[in-house]
Amino acid sequence: MAQTDAPPLTGLPPLTLLIAAPRGFCAGVDRAIRIVELAIERYGAPVYVRHEIVHNKFVVDDLRARGAVFVKELDEVPDGVPVVFSAHGVPKAVPAKAAERGLDYLDATCPLVSKVHRQAERHVANHRHILFIGHAGHPEVIGTFGQVEPGQITLIESAEQAETIVPPPGGELAYLTQTTLSVDDTAEIVAILERRFPHIQRPIGEDICYATSNRQAAVKEIASHADAVLVIGAPNSSNSVRLVEVAEREGVRARLIARASDIELEWLAGVRRLGITAGASAPEILVREVVDFLRAHFEVVEEPVQGVEERIVFKLPRGLEAA
Repeated sequence: MAQTDAPPLTGLPPLTLLIAAPRGFCAGVDRAIRIVELAIERYGAPVYVRHEIVHNKFVVDDLRARGAVFVKELDEVPDGVPVVFSAHGVPKAVPAKAAERGLDYLDATCPLVSKVHRQAERHVANHRHILFIGHAGHPEVIGTFGQVEPGQITLIESAEQAETIVPPPGGELAYLTQTTLSVDDTAEIVAILERRFPHIQRPIGEDICYATSNRQAAVKEIASHADAVLVIGAPNSSNSVRLVEVAEREGVRARLIARASDIELEWLAGVRRLGITAGASAPEILVREVVDFLRAHFEVVEEPVQGVEERIVFKLPRGLEAA
């Protein structure tokens, strides 16, 4: 990476911004947000959404202003109005309950999460017990567990658990993973499982999604050239939190911020080269907001970092495509 630090043109201290690419919205997030927007256009407000459509307050507040109503459970959705299920996926019981009530529902589950759901169903149909690598309580984990019956899947959160887990006796094993995990942590856990259980069935393709892998690789690249890294994202966004961890493992200070107002200038004292990235549910407008904030306090030079070009686009649900 070329050094492009320029001398200050004003009395402000110099700051080079290493802006990661790719960053921000992934195809699954784009699709989920568009589903809510089109549902509001087609049905009119209010359109109910079970849980946050994606983990980003700015996005949720914007959709709320347009007529979306976010609820925790289906019981909070009144009869006769449409409901959207979040990008993280839901247990099978949720659409079944919606159908029983005669609710119109739209499933905004990311297709890559749906792929994990279908694999879970196939493994259970083939009498395999599933070891699922993920974080307890995350909506994606809850949704995946809800695709099968209780007792057919076991959660593994760490390498330590992978070393000690005792699966049910007899029968075959398979493993699957949450799509937004640390690539390196997951590889360590997988290596342990494959060592302990040599015949365990691997996923079809990688479960960790392309966007998670690409953004972590981009952070590794900028971290090696930066004094500090800012990750724009929400604290309940798994992929955003993982980006902070990735930067820190590269030996650089890193901090998660929701938007520019969270930046503490004292934390940037002595920083000459600052890495900036955004989690998969953070819009580009928040990246530009951060850059504009920094321009008010530093003589900024932007240095985009070329990474993998993402061209994946997911189709909308049938019925919304022509909306």
